[in-house]
Amino acid sequence: MSYVSTTPWPRRAVVTAGMPYGNKKLHFGHVAGVFVPADAYARFLRDRLGRDNVLFVSGTDCFGSPIQEGYRKACENEGFEGTIGDYVQRNHDAQKATLDAYDIDLSIYEGSGIGRAGEVHQLVTNSVLRRLHENGHLALMETLQFYDAKVGAFLNGRQVLGHCPVQGCKSEKAYADECDLGHQFNPEDLIKPVSTLSGEVPEMRPVRNWYFDLPNFRAQLQEHASRLEADEEVRPVVVKGAKEFLVPPVMYIKNELEQDYRAVADKLPKHSFHEAEKGKQSFEIEFESIEDRDRARDVLFEAGVRFRTGKALVPFRISGNVEWGVKVPEMEGVDDLTVWCWPESLWAPISFSATALEERGFDLASVRDWWCSSDACVYQFIGQDNLYFYGVAQPALWVGLEDGNAMQAEPAEGQLQQTRLIANHHILFGKTKASSSGSVKPPSADDLLNYYTVEQLRAHWLGLGLGQKSVGFKPKPFDPDEEKRNDPRVADPALKEGALLTNVFNRLARSCFYEAQKNFEGMMPIGEVDETVVNRAHETMAEYERIMHRAELHSIMNLMDDFIRWGNKHWADGIKAAEAADDADARRQVLVDSFFVLRVATLLMHPVAPRGCEKIVDYLQVAPEAFFTWDAPFVGMGELCSCEEVSAGGHAVRELPPRTDFFERHPSQFK
Repeated sequence: MSYVSTTPWPRRAVVTAGMPYGNKKLHFGHVAGVFVPADAYARFLRDRLGRDNVLFVSGTDCFGSPIQEGYRKACENEGFEGTIGDYVQRNHDAQKATLDAYDIDLSIYEGSGIGRAGEVHQLVTNSVLRRLHENGHLALMETLQFYDAKVGAFLNGRQVLGHCPVQGCKSEKAYADECDLGHQFNPEDLIKPVSTLSGEVPEMRPVRNWYFDLPNFRAQLQEHASRLEADEEVRPVVVKGAKEFLVPPVMYIKNELEQDYRAVADKLPKHSFHEAEKGKQSFEIEFESIEDRDRARDVLFEAGVRFRTGKALVPFRISGNVEWGVKVPEMEGVDDLTVWCWPESLWAPISFSATALEERGFDLASVRDWWCSSDACVYQFIGQDNLYFYGVAQPALWVGLEDGNAMQAEPAEGQLQQTRLIANHHILFGKTKASSSGSVKPPSADDLLNYYTVEQLRAHWLGLGLGQKSVGFKPKPFDPDEEKRNDPRVADPALKEGALLTNVFNRLARSCFYEAQKNFEGMMPIGEVDETVVNRAHETMAEYERIMHRAELHSIMNLMDDFIRWGNKHWADGIKAAEAADDADARRQVLVDSFFVLRVATLLMHPVAPRGCEKIVDYLQVAPEAFFTWDAPFVGMGELCSCEEVSAGGHAVRELPPRTDFFERHPSQFK
């Protein structure tokens, strides 16, 4: 009759939650779209695998052009007088305070350039880049980079703004080599570039940087993508993101320019011509390699033939020409470069993991047990915009780090294992993508806490189903329609899931404690739980595990809504029948059953609403480490009590004051 799990879990797990840029506080999209789902998953894994067997890591992304640009504006517009390091530290501290306010329980939250984690990150960076170089996957390449002649500086990332050149992309917020939708391109392809430093059109000047030979890993990436596609638990958005770059290099040219193309076609490298499909405005020319496509670009530029490029594997830039960044180790006599922020942010979670383990008393090398072992798993929570980096570049980098230049898609034991990507779609503010740099400013994560409790927001965000599609967050206090905002008859969509906590779950918990105080002298009766109740609990636990293995967090809310409401009905029907029959034994039995339902519900809701669940355990007067674990038969409450209490048939619980809530409503919600 004991609970038996049939869901496979690793021995150890790492959970990551992206890296916010160090140029700003956190808006609600950061917290709702990545950190809350990752925290819920990490809390579940800690309960399921044991706290010592789980790492939950993240940190501030300290480097990159967004930080440099933010620092420049802070100095010019806000009178900020500190160094760029001071600027990042200020924002990091604000981010950490927000995450703490939302009960985000990280093993570590430092930064790629902060404290001991920053030191370890430099060591890991040195090791990664030297190994890639030794294995023959890095090359120095001379490319063109934007240069602002007016201010006398090379421009990186967000210091350049233009329109995305990738066919089909309508983004008008493209930067030096990527757009805000995650498309990658060569800087010289950017349409209508403008320097953010001067407002001038920048020049293109040659620079020398390290590049990772990403196109050379096409076969391994295709094999990896095929495995992802065959895994029913991998979200479709991950598969799509992994596959869409694994296509031949293509250029798109407007139909009206076909004659101009024909005039220079024989000067282009070998290629295939594809007529425009019906209703399409452009025809395609397909090349055998990215090098051929780049040579064709020069010919078309010279002939004045405009084109757009398609998605394809291009060499992945590793270094940059800015001073503020993680240093590239000396290789081939070159020692004056820093790492572009995106590559180093991919292995930053390894650095954070190693630092967290060091804080536990292990040496840094022990991180291999977590990232390079087949009995461990790394779960990476990311936004869909970042799938190129995590779903394409990262898997290839991991393969490139294999010993002896093995180049095998399936890593051997002891090699970096491919991670499990859990990508969420956009969380919208109303109908608009949440972005602090967008035209519609979303509320900050801190602002929301003036209207909602943390647990109301966590429950709502987890219930949105961002793993399936983009969903709008529509908090009533921020509704732009003033009439709806002030109409008490209009329900607040953000409170829907929280009602399970504040109404239904509260009722179950209070019923148990108040009944124990009223009729059992403050004792939780211990006895055999009704078989029907045990079976229902075990069925719920089994389904909960299956859902968690798929990381379908929104389904958890539906499952628990059913279970907790069932528990309340079991209590209400049972106590009504016992009172009608004046049956003391029946009264005792329904309380035995209900405390058991409360135990299971509290364990399963712990990842969603940790604060209130831990309050329940405090009133049960049970050690949290004994309660929040799946290592038990789950057949009765005696498993949590001493032998003496089991023999005596009761366990003392704390007295619950009248009208106490375990899951509270925000003060602003009371009339």
